[in-house]
Amino acid sequence: MTKLTVIGAGAWGTALAITARKAGSDVVLWTRHSAHSDLLNTENVNSSYLPDIPLAAGITATSDIRHAAQADILLLVTPAQHARETLYRLKPELEAETILVMCSKGIEQESGRLMSEIMEEIAPSNPHAILSGPNFAAEIARGLPAAATLACRHQELGESLVKAIGLPTFRPYLTDDVIGAQIGGAVKNVLAIACGLVAGGRLGENARAALITRGMAEILRLGEKLGARAETLMGLSGFGDLILCCTSQTSRNFSLGAALGQGDILEEILQERTAVTEGVYTASAICRLAEKFGIEMPICAAVDEILNGGTAVSSAIEDLLARPFRDEKLAGF
Repeated sequence: MTKLTVIGAGAWGTALAITARKAGSDVVLWTRHSAHSDLLNTENVNSSYLPDIPLAAGITATSDIRHAAQADILLLVTPAQHARETLYRLKPELEAETILVMCSKGIEQESGRLMSEIMEEIAPSNPHAILSGPNFAAEIARGLPAAATLACRHQELGESLVKAIGLPTFRPYLTDDVIGAQIGGAVKNVLAIACGLVAGGRLGENARAALITRGMAEILRLGEKLGARAETLMGLSGFGDLILCCTSQTSRNFSLGAALGQGDILEEILQERTAVTEGVYTASAICRLAEKFGIEMPICAAVDEILNGGTAVSSAIEDLLARPFRDEKLAGF
């Protein structure tokens, strides 16, 4: 039996632990706090994140990082901005053959690095992969049908991971485009905030459709510069995730944008949340990458200005709408 540990006991980590256990893996769920692991073990439910969904029988929770690291596969599900810290904590305990699967979506705010680049920097000898796609945690935990992109550079590794987490209702599709599998998930976080702003400001469904479409152009533009394949970006981890998170209040990024569009204050929204809203931190990293490569990403730039530049929502929207008319192949918006 495959020994698998999920690092991070939020909603997504818990859903993946349930999925992996159903797939037949021996599963440990790691959480930072011992009080939380005790509750998970005694109550058999993650009442903080998925209160209505019992844990699959056989899942063991722990706050001991050494115990957690003793696994064939580690699913890394802490927030993207904590990935570096988490990997540094894990590194002394890792065996060289332990497989690292990054399941968080984002770009490191300080360095502008992708999650795969951080894994390669800190744990270069370990095999690694990326899991990303249009996946709301509660639906996965309930066993509703879903699919995801599983990216790694070696087919044999990918096939072993599919066996460890794949189910008829959770279908990982393999690719070797590790870069492409990360771009869509990171950028859609920011675009989902933009679509939430449209919804909260009652700007209409036409405006949201335009944002999704032109947002996809921004994903493709950045992906091309970073070496991603267009077909990956148009797949589950790109276009699929974009559609899901730009059309539902279940998305933390969309709901944050909707609250901002209704006039709520960013700091107050974040204070009320137990889960991290990745797009808030990824927005500035994306804009620095766009500047570095000399590409236009005006929607992401507008969101960054609202989140980090002090620009009013109404002013950012006016600036977007004031952009000159251009050929669709060239237009940023």
